[in-house]
Amino acid sequence: WLDSAVLPNHEQWEHDGIVPRSAWEDAGTRGFLGLSVPETYGGGGTDDFRFAAVMSEEIGMTGVVGGGHGFTVHNDIVLPYILSLANEEQKQRWLPGMVSGKLIGALAITEPNTGSDMGGIKTTAIRDGDEYVINGQKTYISNGQSSDVIVLVCKTDPQRPREAISLILVETDRVGFSR
Repeated sequence: WLDSAVLPNHEQWEHDGIVPRSAWEDAGTRGFLGLSVPETYGGGGTDDFRFAAVMSEEIGMTGVVGGGHGFTVHNDIVLPYILSLANEEQKQRWLPGMVSGKLIGALAITEPNTGSDMGGIKTTAIRDGDEYVINGQKTYISNGQSSDVIVLVCKTDPQRPREAISLILVETDRVGFSR
């Protein structure tokens, strides 16, 4: 699949700055997304990281950057956060789409003028009733241009700016979100 579907398109994807959703859905159809996601949500149901390691090695051997790296971020960074931190309703809402490639995940840490120093990030999420009001900017986000769900690193307590670092899952179709 990497040789026939990813490599021939990689240069164009890099030029466009985005891996098309059709490639994600193809990866999902072939079982390449959500290896560690339980079968009840459509995933591979394995807790053996060696499967993910083999996939990462195969992607690495192709030399692709955007397409391959994005699948790894989705599978090995974003999905584990959702698996370990989301409640059941959230898992049912997001995991099947992420396994199928219909929803793409990203992790947003890096900020302009801060880099990836989580203690120095400026993005805040302040509770306002039943929701959080998020303000800030992120940059260099793998899958950022195509993502539907972003694990966002932010500060949630202005009184403890270096300690109160939280992860909030942001759906990119929310009012106020822009790329």
